[in-house]
Amino acid sequence: MTAEQTVPAEAAEPVRIVLVDDHAIVRQGLRSLLERETDLQVVGEAGAADEALAVIESARPSIVLLDLKLSTGADTEGLDLCARLTRRYPDLGVLVLTTFLDDALVVDVVHHGARGYVVKDVDTTELLRSIRAVARNESAFDSRSAAAMARSMRVARERPSFTDRELNVLRLLANGLSNRVIGGKLYISETTVKFHVRNIMRKLDASSRAEAVYEASKAGVI
Repeated sequence: MTAEQTVPAEAAEPVRIVLVDDHAIVRQGLRSLLERETDLQVVGEAGAADEALAVIESARPSIVLLDLKLSTGADTEGLDLCARLTRRYPDLGVLVLTTFLDDALVVDVVHHGARGYVVKDVDTTELLRSIRAVARNESAFDSRSAAAMARSMRVARERPSFTDRELNVLRLLANGLSNRVIGGKLYISETTVKFHVRNIMRKLDASSRAEAVYEASKAGVI
């Protein structure tokens, strides 16, 4: 038995956990699973954001297992709750446990303060490992969410960066305006517009203005 698997009761207090999921049957299943572990203790549960805030304020857990889809809001209501919790309780470890797996969403979760992201059909061993990692102030991602994170970071590195002026030119290009009209709108010369257009096309590896607009749109730049 390793230190990661179980912390003896005499060595440390159990990790206090609150479950936040809009499905009672999911909460019941998680509680049953976690309470078999001597180093883990479920101290509260909630099915909606407001209820979660009250339970967490009262129970003061060290970890929250948080679903992103809660009963009364949008599919990612839990994302807003995550940000509120991590702002209010900086030492709280939020581990997202959800059915959603989207590259950008995994990154958003981290930006909103979560320490980990696990998909609900993960096996028991992986879930327990993730909870204990978060309890040690470490990050925790299952294999699929870790791959999603890596893909998003790679896309971010590959996405070209533009100056504010280039972005303004790009947006006007997308409206089909000529260099002369763009120059008039931005109060710069037509020659300067041509310079920016060349830079934009080079950064996007585009051979035409239309292709530049297409590639910028595909990359989420405009």
